[in-house]
Amino acid sequence: MEVLEKSDTKVLTLTPGAIKQLHKIKEEQNIDPSHGIRVGVKGGGCSGFSYVLGFDQQKEKDDVYEIGGLKVLMEKAHAIYLLGMEIDWLDGLNNRGFTFTNPNAKETCGCGTSFSA
Repeated sequence: MEVLEKSDTKVLTLTPGAIKQLHKIKEEQNIDPSHGIRVGVKGGGCSGFSYVLGFDQQKEKDDVYEIGGLKVLMEKAHAIYLLGMEIDWLDGLNNRGFTFTNPNAKETCGCGTSFSA
């Protein structure tokens, strides 16, 4: 697993499976090389916040990291919700998709894509 670090604090972990899948998506969808992977949160979802994971242009409020050959973008204000989170990729018979393991979540929904802090 590769970990993004800022000031010696574990910010975010992307598993090898997540890194591989993100590279595959970037190639298959012919994503512009200037785009990075945006990791964040937005209001909504059944528990209060939903995760954001997608390709985007860098914005002024972003912290920028490099992990596994990918540029990772995170709005500075979102770090309090995402500090220490692990993103993985599951490709099984029952589950397929990105998963989020967030130590800051007080409560999560059944689908695993929303949480409360």
